[in-house]
Amino acid sequence: MAVDLAALLAPEHTAVLTMELQRGIVGDHGAIPELAAEVAARDVITNTARLVRAARATGVRVVHCTAEFRADRAGSAVNAPLLAVLAKRPSHVVAGSPAAAVVPELGPDDTDIVSSRLHGVSPFTGTELDALLRNLGVSTVVATGVSVNLGVLGLAIEAVNLGYRVVVATDAVCGVPRDYAQAVMDNTIALVAARATVDEITHAWPGVT
Repeated sequence: MAVDLAALLAPEHTAVLTMELQRGIVGDHGAIPELAAEVAARDVITNTARLVRAARATGVRVVHCTAEFRADRAGSAVNAPLLAVLAKRPSHVVAGSPAAAVVPELGPDDTDIVSSRLHGVSPFTGTELDALLRNLGVSTVVATGVSVNLGVLGLAIEAVNLGYRVVVATDAVCGVPRDYAQAVMDNTIALVAARATVDEITHAWPGVT
């Protein structure tokens, strides 16, 4: 089905969401080397940086969806295998630490919003993200970040369940292994979201070439 990206991505109702593009996840403090390597190989951070710069220039809000923990882990359940792995590193991605920060290529800019969570594996449930977006008049979200295996997929499904339209920036997301991530994009993401490259998204915004 053909999608009118210019209408879908009109700046007045669009926000770009970055998912867990943090130093302690995909950057220089990365906890999952395979994922960090795939992010580098796919130029995910570089492509996302281009996208957020264009978004800011066009008046599209940028929201960084991050995961972090309190130093005492209060409020963070170890109720999934991935979370159990992270729990073995009690000092990792602690709120306020370098590892919890967004990778420097993405800012954050003064106009950006950071939506952090202490629990779970996706950005909407139990956080202020939905209310923030609605108060900004957002009805379309552009998803970037990691990983297609879990976080980006969860973001897309939660957003659709809440009534948003979703566009996944195909060259600003990744997962591991690569062939599995592509299968998720083709067979699951395609059912809930439009897919477009960073260039296709930015070219849909007025004044961006």
